[in-house]
Amino acid sequence: MTVRPPDVLAPALRGVDAVVFDTDGVITDSARVHAAAWKTAFDEQLAVHPPADPAQRRPFDARDDYLRYVDGRSRLDGAAAFLASRDIDLVAETVRAVAERKERLFTERLRAHGIAAYPGTVRLVRALCRASTPVAAASASRHARELLTRAGVLDLFDTLVDGGEAARLGLAGKPRPDLFLEAARRLGVPAGRCAVVEDALAGVEAGRRGGFALVVGVDRAHGPDTAAALLRHGADIVVHDLAELLEPDEGLRR
Repeated sequence: MTVRPPDVLAPALRGVDAVVFDTDGVITDSARVHAAAWKTAFDEQLAVHPPADPAQRRPFDARDDYLRYVDGRSRLDGAAAFLASRDIDLVAETVRAVAERKERLFTERLRAHGIAAYPGTVRLVRALCRASTPVAAASASRHARELLTRAGVLDLFDTLVDGGEAARLGLAGKPRPDLFLEAARRLGVPAGRCAVVEDALAGVEAGRRGGFALVVGVDRAHGPDTAAALLRHGADIVVHDLAELLEPDEGLRR
């Protein structure tokens, strides 16, 4: 069992021996860039191939639709989920074309503007490292390594399981827990002694299905029902910033 100073972590994290962090929206401020790219790709599809029902032709909502259908999922799964919600035939070529269009848009914006890490997350990860608590990053995105590198935080994590690794290993996408279980396996800590930190509904559901000791939901949206939705889908606790998982004095350290 990991031995750690008692005054570093808030009580919620003191009973776990490792922590697995999702990337987009948890470590890096990249969820908004993903959402913007999805909005462009979906709105183009809705304009060119409008659904038969006029009520289904409304534009993609970069907050609500993003959280409900695509956040935390692989590109193909996210594209299929949203298109199905608008009664658009799930022709494989259409799903792939929308996903590829989103990928190009995201890559262009990432390389033009870069991505920052959330300061509260960085403080928490550094505190965990000082406490000798193993930490992993896990993401369905093939961009995760580039995102963490550009944000200057890749070296804080003991291991990374990204979309490329998931494809190579044949890991199922969220809400299946495969990605997180692989990260915990690489840390050498059973899921029942490990925490998962996620901002996506599919992600907290995956943490719950995987039998993780603690599932932390991160509510960046601050919507009227976003925290409650994370709890309904499997989060044990919900925070707005990960510095909330540090004792007050520790949360001020860099």
